[in-house]
This record gives sequence, C-alpha cells and structure tokens, in this order.
Amino acid sequence: MSNIITVTAQDGKTYQYVDNGDPMQGGMKDVYFSPDKSYVVAFFRDKQDFNSKERLNNIVNVFRDRIFNQPGGEYWKDLFCWPNNIVERDGKTGIIVPVYQQKFFFTTGYNAGAAQMVSIAGKEKEGRWFASPQFRSRQFKLHLDPSELGDWFKFFLINIKIARAVRRMHAAGLAHSDLSYKNVLIDPRTGSATIIDIDGLVVPGKFPPDVIGTPDFIAPEVMATKHLPKEDPARKLPSIATDRHALAVMIYMYLLYRHPLRGGKIHDTDAQKDEELSMGAKALFIEHPTDASNRPRLDQVKPTHLPWADVSKVPYTICGPYLKELFDKAFIDGLHNPSMRPTADEWEQALIKTVDLLQPCQNKNCDQKWFVFDNTTSPCCPHCNTPYRGQLPVLNLYWSRKPGSFTPENHRLMVYHNQYLYPWHVNRNIYPNERLTDQQKKPVGYFVFHNNKWQLVNQTLTSLKDVTEGKDIPVNSMVELTDNKQLLLSQEEGGRLVVVQLVNN
Repeated sequence: MSNIITVTAQDGKTYQYVDNGDPMQGGMKDVYFSPDKSYVVAFFRDKQDFNSKERLNNIVNVFRDRIFNQPGGEYWKDLFCWPNNIVERDGKTGIIVPVYQQKFFFTTGYNAGAAQMVSIAGKEKEGRWFASPQFRSRQFKLHLDPSELGDWFKFFLINIKIARAVRRMHAAGLAHSDLSYKNVLIDPRTGSATIIDIDGLVVPGKFPPDVIGTPDFIAPEVMATKHLPKEDPARKLPSIATDRHALAVMIYMYLLYRHPLRGGKIHDTDAQKDEELSMGAKALFIEHPTDASNRPRLDQVKPTHLPWADVSKVPYTICGPYLKELFDKAFIDGLHNPSMRPTADEWEQALIKTVDLLQPCQNKNCDQKWFVFDNTTSPCCPHCNTPYRGQLPVLNLYWSRKPGSFTPENHRLMVYHNQYLYPWHVNRNIYPNERLTDQQKKPVGYFVFHNNKWQLVNQTLTSLKDVTEGKDIPVNSMVELTDNKQLLLSQEEGGRLVVVQLVNN
C-alpha cells in the first residue's frame, strides 16, 4: 500500500512523494518519486553532520545560483541534474532533485539476443552501458539493441557536452569528486548527456570529498595515497585536478570502448595490490609510444572486446590530431603530474575542432558511420576499412592578424553532401558554446555535390567573396569548390578565409 507524504522544505515550499515501503536505493540515499514523477525526494540513510548540511545548503543555494541564475543559465539545466531544495523528516535529511529527461531511460524492453531475457526498459542510461565493447558485441548474450548505440558522431557530441559541463563546474570553483560513467547519464541516440549526483561536490579548502571516486576513474595520486590518514599532507584527495583525469578517461572510453590504463601488465600476484598499483603508482598508458609493456595481451582478451582491445588495429590516433595531443598530455605527461593534465576547456575545444574533421563512412553497414579524416590522399574508415571513393573537399581555415594578411589556424572543415556552414566557422570571434544566440545557431550556408561538382550554397552571408575570381557570391547563389580556391567568408573583424584542398581518390 502506498502513502503520499508531504514534507516542507527549508524555504517553506511543500513537496510530496509516494512511499510504497520499497524505495529505489542509491549508494547513500533512498529515493522516492513525486506523485506526478516530475521530481524525486532522496533521503540520506546516514545522519548528515553540520558540515554535510552546510555543503548541501551551499549546493542548492549559492552554487546553484552561481550557475543557473546568470545570463545563459537556462542552458545548464539540460547538462546538470542539480538538487534545488532540502527537506527533513524523521531526523533524516533529503534533497529535491528533478527527474531525468525521458531520453535518459532505456525504452527497449530487453537486452537483445539474451538466452535468458533481461528487461532493461526504464533503467537509467548510465554511461557504463556504452563505455564497454561487450554490450556492443552481438556475440555477448546481453548486448544492447542497436537502436540504443548511436554512432561515432553522437559520442563526440556527448563528450563535448560532458567537457562543457565540467568546464562550467570548475569555473565556479567546484570539483565533482566522483566523475565517472556511473554519475553521467548519456543518450547516444541524440548525443545528449547530463551529470548527476551533484550533492557530493567538493569546494577546495571548504567542503572536502566524501568519497575517493569510482574504480576506473580514480586518479593515480589518489589511489597511491588512499592508505594514508585523511589528515596526512601527503594524502591526495579528489579535486579539480583529479576530475581532469576522470574526464580524460571518460572521453577515451566513449570513443574507443576500452580503458586507457587497463592493459596486460601484472604488478603483483595479489589481485587487490595489482589493482592499486596498475591504477595508482605504476599506472601506465596502454598506448604509451616508448613503453609497450602494458599493451593489452590479445590472448587474454575476450572475443566480445575485439576489435577495440587491439590497439594495433584501433589505435587512439583514429581520434585525430587534436585529441591525440590531449590524450598524450593526460595519460603520458599528466598521468603522474596532475598540473600537466588538459583542462575541460581544452577538451571542449579539441572535440569541437575534431567534429569538423568527421566524415561519413560510405559503407551503409558501418557500425560507427563516421571517421576522422586522417590527412592522407587515400582516406579510409578505420572502423570497417572502407576506402573513401571520389573527390573530397577540405577547407583550410585562415584568420587575419592585420588587414590583407592571413595566418593558418590549424583548423579544417571537412565537406560532405548537405554539410552545413555555421557562424563559428565564418568568424573566429564566435564560439560554439553556451553563449551562442539563437541566430548564431542557424546555418549560414551548406555544401552539396551537384552535377558532379562540389558547391557551397550561400544562405545568409552578405560579404562572401571568391578571392580567386575576384567576385562577390550573393545570398541564394552558389560557388564551386575547386582546388586552391580562396573564399573570404566574412569581411568583418575575425572573418575567416578558407583555402579549398581537393583530395582525389
């Protein structure tokens, strides 16, 4: 029998929840739905001390206000599932949290192909479902329905959103402290992500962490010193620097479906000691360029983990030059030197530039559907080994330091049929982030392959100029993309020049 309970929050608002005697249980909380299922009331099982209550109070008031009640704050409501009130009942402290959007719950009724069917309809789409290759493999009896898996492009969008949300948290002086695929929900069908379990946020020097993190995502320095007392100055606790490690691991796993540190090297015959060493003091990147001792041993790898576990067949370089550089910084330079780790902002920028290098695979049966252009004259999809056929335009972006003089930006835009051109491609002073206006989100042109020629169709650009031919390209007209063609996209400050490069294959 269910009872509807009414509770009054600290600000005087009343909330209701349904108590059927069997709440959902998280790691530290019992969770009850509101009657209309628009929010949950989550009670901590353990009594919260003064410091814990003070942390919660700051999270639902000060920090929430700092992020959501600022210009553009509405944007973050999709990227964070942020508690918005505190309640007390029967000596227990609870928080009011909005219910996740429907897209973050599985709709497929069963794990397809299971010998013993297991229903996952209604379960939360924790990132762990999508970071492991086995749930993608049809050889594995509990593999996910293909409709849930999205494609590679969508995982780039997911990573951009996670990096952006972490960047915003860090800018507010907050660390998540337990950033992992358990605390991030994702939807590969739409390229969406939202960060959950916000109630454990760390404020350096004020609110220490409650936990050291989730295995797979704990930074090496935290793992290596976890045996020390909390008061020991040598003990390393979760912080913005450890969030950066967790973020790098998550991005790597969502793109390559393997862990960057779990390889074939054995440090100790005792499983627990080996785990502590391989994830802590002796952590080593499985794709380290000069030390191959931690490469995954294929004779120990399950068939359901292939081809992803084979780093010679699916190296991290398939993610493109910008991400390779950051993976090197995260897992080589910064693995044991936290100050060297890439920031969330660096990941966001590199991911956005890599999206501009994505090219659709011409094999309709390719699982990943997209690949990153590898800057060769013979592009080939690394996921299914299908070579690109035909002429491939690449736009090299330049910007002007002073009038009449242009400098290369180390930024390219790949062209494909019905690819859009956006304001942030046209002008380097516009950034594709949460501050975009509605107008800046609209495409200004698009590319088509028409009559065996690649064309750029100008939708709204008022100063598009064909520099090579010395003529303007009016709105609602198009210009052919030929090798070495120079197009000035905008004559405003920050306007870019593109030089067309045709790859013939």
